[in-house]
Amino acid sequence: MQKGFGLHTWTLDTTPLADVLRIARAAGWDAIELRRVDFTRASEAGRSAAEVLDLVRRSSLPVACVGVELGWMFAEGTERNRLLQAFDESCRWAAALECATVMSPVDPGRGDAQRAVSSIREVGDIAAEHGVWLALEFNSQAQQFNALEPLRDILARAGHPHCGLLLDTYHFGRSGGDVRSLEDLAPQEIAYFQYSDVPRNGLQPGKTLDRLPPGQGSVPFREIVQRLSATRYDGYLTYEAPNPAAWARNPAEVAQEALQATRTLLNGG
Repeated sequence: MQKGFGLHTWTLDTTPLADVLRIARAAGWDAIELRRVDFTRASEAGRSAAEVLDLVRRSSLPVACVGVELGWMFAEGTERNRLLQAFDESCRWAAALECATVMSPVDPGRGDAQRAVSSIREVGDIAAEHGVWLALEFNSQAQQFNALEPLRDILARAGHPHCGLLLDTYHFGRSGGDVRSLEDLAPQEIAYFQYSDVPRNGLQPGKTLDRLPPGQGSVPFREIVQRLSATRYDGYLTYEAPNPAAWARNPAEVAQEALQATRTLLNGG
């Protein structure tokens, strides 16, 4: 049984983190997902990571996931060392918040598959040191890992017990994913789940800031969640819907409407 519904801070990107936490709690969301940029913005404003952690703890909202900085799959040299240090830092923040999961998108470009396998194993070891798990997300607009099967393949080749698949309904839909392709997912293969809807028309290559509340687009949510349940996934379902049209609205209304749409579609009211 899933833990409940989480709200991704990117959904309310133009709203300060303190307000996002307050709004999420007032609207009835069960948890929050934090991005690495939430910590970066705090640092740029002169606040430490410890202050961010304290702010989140005071909200009393569980943390569903903490984001890491992408680019580590194919990076080399000094940049690779920096990204691995950043990965370690995000894992440490997650552990401090009693959050079991960190997430990373795949690299957007192309690279050697064996290099990706080695990198997954390396970051998996870092995650294990902190007692957390990495959920790796394919991106429908990436050049190489842009669909479910290529990512499943590389994760299987890596075979790390602290690394799994992040299934995002938006990227699943944008990549042309068929719900039937979820039928052979092994129990607990999915490490984390994010959702939003895909517009029925007007899609533009490379553009992903057009995400919608569930039920407003083309994603077959009920069927996907049924398959998710069959894998015995027991984590959060987190709403990630960056969209400038939503950012221009009252954030409290955006958060409330999205949660109501989620409950109506998936829970029957």
